[in-house]
Amino acid sequence: MEKYRDLIEQTFYFPTEEFEVSESNELHFNGVPLMPIIKEYGTPVKISYLPKISSQIQKAKKWFKNAFSKHNYEGSYTYCYCTKSSHFEFVLHEALKNDIHIETSSAFDIFIVNNLYEQGKITKDTYVLCNGFKKDLYTKNISDLINNGFHNCIPILDNMNELDVYEKSLLVPSNIGIRIAADEEPKFEFYTSRLGVRYNDIIDFYKTKIEHNPKFKLKLLHFFINSGIKDTSYYWSELSRFVELYCELKKVNPDLDSMDIGGGFPIKTSVHFDYNYEYMVDQIVGNIKRICDSYGVPVPNIYSEFGSFTVGESGAILYSILGQKLQNDKELWYMIDSSFITTLPDIWGLNQKYLMLAINQWDSLYRKVNIGGITCDSQDYYNSEAHSYNVFMPKIKEGDPLYIGFFHTGAYQESLGGYGGIQHCLIPAPKHVLIDKDENGKITHRLFANEQKPEDMLAILGYKM
Repeated sequence: MEKYRDLIEQTFYFPTEEFEVSESNELHFNGVPLMPIIKEYGTPVKISYLPKISSQIQKAKKWFKNAFSKHNYEGSYTYCYCTKSSHFEFVLHEALKNDIHIETSSAFDIFIVNNLYEQGKITKDTYVLCNGFKKDLYTKNISDLINNGFHNCIPILDNMNELDVYEKSLLVPSNIGIRIAADEEPKFEFYTSRLGVRYNDIIDFYKTKIEHNPKFKLKLLHFFINSGIKDTSYYWSELSRFVELYCELKKVNPDLDSMDIGGGFPIKTSVHFDYNYEYMVDQIVGNIKRICDSYGVPVPNIYSEFGSFTVGESGAILYSILGQKLQNDKELWYMIDSSFITTLPDIWGLNQKYLMLAINQWDSLYRKVNIGGITCDSQDYYNSEAHSYNVFMPKIKEGDPLYIGFFHTGAYQESLGGYGGIQHCLIPAPKHVLIDKDENGKITHRLFANEQKPEDMLAILGYKM
């Protein structure tokens, strides 16, 4: 039987840009040795490797720059971070080092925008694209931003009645956008997205409500595909349909000059990952230019709103294997020292797959296992990967603890899991460690949040301690 290291190296192109294994058979993540982190902070422990956020942003900017140059594309490109993927201050501070802008989804996002402005992290020139179906507080906060001089705050209308709210609340002229209600994937339960304005209503809505209204200029159309940016006939068909509508509207609305490409890039969920980002950007830019040229209209400025792509690959969570249980002749369980429902709720709720590797014991023989969380919930498990219907891990050695890691977990998990709140079976949220590099390139780390305390949970539940 081969060793775990042989399995990984024979299955994948390994080592990779992110992962390598030391001579002591221990995993490094983006050059960070993980065993010293475990020895200092224990497990379970969440980690956020902040330089990865900047690296992702710079890659995307380079891809769009290259595509613009190749296709002689005369518009501009603006990178926006979709804050709903992770609202943490350390994420926004790292992302904003890279001359980016912001896309929001709720009223509370605008409080974050104001906080960032007060800290000098953004200016009133920063683009704030405001998406979502908006309650009163959200539209009020958007209006306050614009009235206070955030002239690049662009409310993106999710329905036609939303315009009436800004008509009453805005004291100054404003640029606006409209989200298009795209058709969903054929396998989706609904044919058309519940969000956005129907294709057939857009031009008439512009002519009757916006064209002669001095308070508004329709500057942007927003295109969002729920499944993300994928090289499928469905995606290219919907993108072409959207660009054609842009061209038709541009002919009657000279103010229109921008499109927001939503949906986002995928992130790596396996060591084996063959998505070609640069090709996709090239095709998007090329298709937009081709269609605009055929209509005889200038190409639009392009905005993207990458959330998971920005922050997802910066995150990881490390566990100890508490023990093993053979439940019948062939089903061997490795039990982790936490719960997937608490720490990675996408696994439980969406059957999401993550990139998973052993942290140590790469010189051990491997075996097929199931990985179980410690709650009493039968759904608290992980037993297949993105590239395989099986999970293989090193055999446990007597007296030598085994540690495993789930990687690229930096998007959505904290908000879905109720960070700092009540957890399933009251399994506490783990420690959270931030990893960075100083000005000399030396790796640094600090504790951002300690493991959740019982008195904190009981106070939320109303118990008096």
